[in-house]
Amino acid sequence: MPIVSLTTDFGQKDYFVSAIKASLQIEAPSCPVIDISHQISPFNHTEAGYVLKNAYSAFPKGSIHILGVDSEWTPENRHIAMSYDGHYFIGADNGVFSLVTSGAKAEKIVEINIHQNIVSSFPVLDVFVKVAGHISRKGTLEVIGKTISHIKELTDIKPVVNPDSNALLGSVIYIDNYGNVVTNITKKIFDSIGKSRDFTIFARTVKFRRIVAHYGEAIDFDLPREKREEDGKKIALFNTAGHLELAIYKSNPQTVGSAHSLFGLDYRDPITIEFY
Repeated sequence: MPIVSLTTDFGQKDYFVSAIKASLQIEAPSCPVIDISHQISPFNHTEAGYVLKNAYSAFPKGSIHILGVDSEWTPENRHIAMSYDGHYFIGADNGVFSLVTSGAKAEKIVEINIHQNIVSSFPVLDVFVKVAGHISRKGTLEVIGKTISHIKELTDIKPVVNPDSNALLGSVIYIDNYGNVVTNITKKIFDSIGKSRDFTIFARTVKFRRIVAHYGEAIDFDLPREKREEDGKKIALFNTAGHLELAIYKSNPQTVGSAHSLFGLDYRDPITIEFY
């Protein structure tokens, strides 16, 4: 019995999510439905890819992942279904799935071709749910689409290495619920370029010269609480997804502020690391 996951930019105010779940009860009544997120920023491919990539692997093999971000069908935004890493993915070929696969090859990709039987202005509900139902009943991808070999790639979000290999130019790709700032610089590329050299991370007017293993490592717990430097303590670390994250210890965006607000960092803002 596969699980169906939903990742969309629909939010919670409108009826869209409930309509999708109700339709899934008809098309795939035995499948549990789990929300990954409905708070993806509108049409934000990078954010959607980051969230879906780091969530899907926690699901059991055979799970079906519906992506409802920038999903309107156009000649340049075809609909696809893909089997990858033992999972199924359904959505628009807008580059998001290239962030999920990170350059690895999918087992099978088809361009969905059931649209001629459906008049739709809401493809997640009218098309993707039907495809999910078909897959849940052990249907093959070839029945609902034409086999293709490639998906659209997003290449403009990769960090850039300077010619002397002593600097990395990255950018902000995601801001989480705590206001922590996630960059496109991974531990893998940091280690590859840095080669254990000293470094400085530049993020607007803020600098970091140390990367900690976890949030609590930024605090000296040997000191009495009243002598600890905790409030506003800035932190750089590689998060559980392996991405460089800039944070403030125990930040609260609603009260004391966060890395997003206090550092003045937003989506796509540059982050530079210099090695020496």
